[in-house]
Amino acid sequence: MEKMFAWVATFAVALMVSTAGLGLWIGDLHGQTDAAILRWGTVHRLSGVLAALVVVLVNSMSVTYFIGTGRWCREVVETYGLPSSFIARSKQIKRASFPFALFGMLSVVAIVALGGAADPAAGRQGSENWVTPHLLGGIGLAGLIAACFQAQRSRIRQQQGLIADLLAAVYEVRRNRGLEVEPQSVETTAVTAGG
Repeated sequence: MEKMFAWVATFAVALMVSTAGLGLWIGDLHGQTDAAILRWGTVHRLSGVLAALVVVLVNSMSVTYFIGTGRWCREVVETYGLPSSFIARSKQIKRASFPFALFGMLSVVAIVALGGAADPAAGRQGSENWVTPHLLGGIGLAGLIAACFQAQRSRIRQQQGLIADLLAAVYEVRRNRGLEVEPQSVETTAVTAGG
């Protein structure tokens, strides 16, 4: 999961950077009459929407991963009678990750809101006053979103370590009970369950 998360997070950041670069290239659209530049403004808006959707998707992947693996940890602990410290550790990692996911989603909503406020196509008076806040907020919040992705990636790595520890404990219990155990099953299951 960590590798996949890193790839999609990198893609989301690349989309935000591309959208920001396009916005910087076309400049302020207020008073602009060139049809080609106005078309690029539409591309900027659409790429911003795409980037926002991908950012929300990536953060949602992280939240879903922790919900799923947390439930899996609970079921394994209950099934094999393992120490509840595994569940507590899983909850702690999930709780440490969730604020970053939420902040990443709220940050991209803020960027879109600033963009909407600055958009001359909306026909609202005073939209030209929002161009600079959209520029600075977009760049600053995009950097914070990237930092949130990195923090979530670190928590995903911690959760994968927990899964590996839990699987090692399961292996030991099964071996002690004389149940069938394949030596590579711990590694194989860790790959499928954790990433």
